[in-house]
Amino acid sequence: MTDLIEDEGTQGNAPEFTVSEISGAIKRVVEGEFSHVRVRGELGRIARPRSGHVYLDLKDDRAVLAGVIWKGVAARLAMQPEEGMEVVVTGRLTTFPGQSRYQIVIETMAPAGVGALMAMLEKRKKQLAAEGLFDAARKKTLPYLPEVIGVVTSPSGAVIRDILHRLRDRFPRKVLVWPVAVQGEKCAPEVAAAIRGFNRLAPGGPLPRPDVLIVARGGGSIEDLWGFNEEIVARAAAESDIPLISAIGHETDTTLIDYVADQRAPTPTAAAEIAVPVRADLMAHLAQLEERRRRALATQLQNRRQRLRDLARALPRPADIVAAHRQKLDHLSDRLPRALQALAQARRTEFTRHAAGLRLPLLRQMVSQRRDKLHAVWEKFCRAAKTGVETRRARLDSLERLRLTLGYQATLARGYAVVRDDGGRLVAESATARAASALEIEFHDGRVPAIPGGRPSGRPGKSSKSGPSGQGSLF
Repeated sequence: MTDLIEDEGTQGNAPEFTVSEISGAIKRVVEGEFSHVRVRGELGRIARPRSGHVYLDLKDDRAVLAGVIWKGVAARLAMQPEEGMEVVVTGRLTTFPGQSRYQIVIETMAPAGVGALMAMLEKRKKQLAAEGLFDAARKKTLPYLPEVIGVVTSPSGAVIRDILHRLRDRFPRKVLVWPVAVQGEKCAPEVAAAIRGFNRLAPGGPLPRPDVLIVARGGGSIEDLWGFNEEIVARAAAESDIPLISAIGHETDTTLIDYVADQRAPTPTAAAEIAVPVRADLMAHLAQLEERRRRALATQLQNRRQRLRDLARALPRPADIVAAHRQKLDHLSDRLPRALQALAQARRTEFTRHAAGLRLPLLRQMVSQRRDKLHAVWEKFCRAAKTGVETRRARLDSLERLRLTLGYQATLARGYAVVRDDGGRLVAESATARAASALEIEFHDGRVPAIPGGRPSGRPGKSSKSGPSGQGSLF
């Protein structure tokens, strides 16, 4: 019982903390003792939520340290964290009371030596090679003589001056420079944006679209050249529709863009040499071709001339060919005047023979004979015409008598009549006459209107005296 009482007294003397108080006290102790630390380790689990922060684990063979990189710091990192990379981070230790754990808030991150960078580079290289970005089959052929060359580099370095100077010496071309940072955290996104920007230029637009691109940078350490090892740059180079020449660092420096590019140049100056031929060499080559053309043409003309001479020996002389025709022409020339005189004499004789029959008395006699003959023909024609007219008149009179005999007018003169309805149609039946609203009766000397009505009288030939308007009925 005494021991129990003593234990209770001891517990009663210890200070009492709430959970928040003890968590805050631990936080102040940890942050006070480890406000600025550098930690080396291997990156483990990496999470990138939509907030933009980066959560990761730093580990070695015996422990794990949670880490967080806030969104603003993550955007400024010179290299992006990848799982398995060995790095050295700088930051401050703090606690996370919500999960009762401590973590490091990372402010800077760098590879733990060249070996770590090379390991990460090798891993990235294998990944891109597996996707086929390094295949020779997808590489494009460079144009022999581009009109416009696009250069992606720093506008203030010696690289652009070397490229322009070399192009001016070899073959001056139009050059478009897209200024970018060639090292540091801005290098990779700016280079990728420049490559894609050149590809988005429309052919024939206000700004000419380059025929070939040069991505260039001078020499430096692996850390200085690391921007050209970023995946975003390699993929932009692989997506380029414009042939691309990479010229990063010196001849011994190799970056990922060199494997993806359509052509790798050991130096920026060499890139300019690859992009265009030497104008002087082209002029000399053209001069040689022109000289060869002249010699070939002269030789061909000489051969054709000799061939023509050889063929001419087998041909007859032109004078011999025309000699016989010349002689025949001379003979015909001698015969032509005599033939013309003979023809003219024959025509004169024929004219004289015909002129003898053209005397005036003879012509008068011929006219008199023709007149008598014409008069006889005219009298014969008049007699025939008169006989024909009389015959046709008699025939016409006979037909007229026949017409009058057969016509109904003659029948009307004998006491008959023609009945028509109001439409002018003939009425031949009594039923049709009763149905008509009005009738017209034609006698031999005229027509009389009538209105049907009344009843038949029973005696033929008698008609009722009653009817509309006092007019007698026909029925």
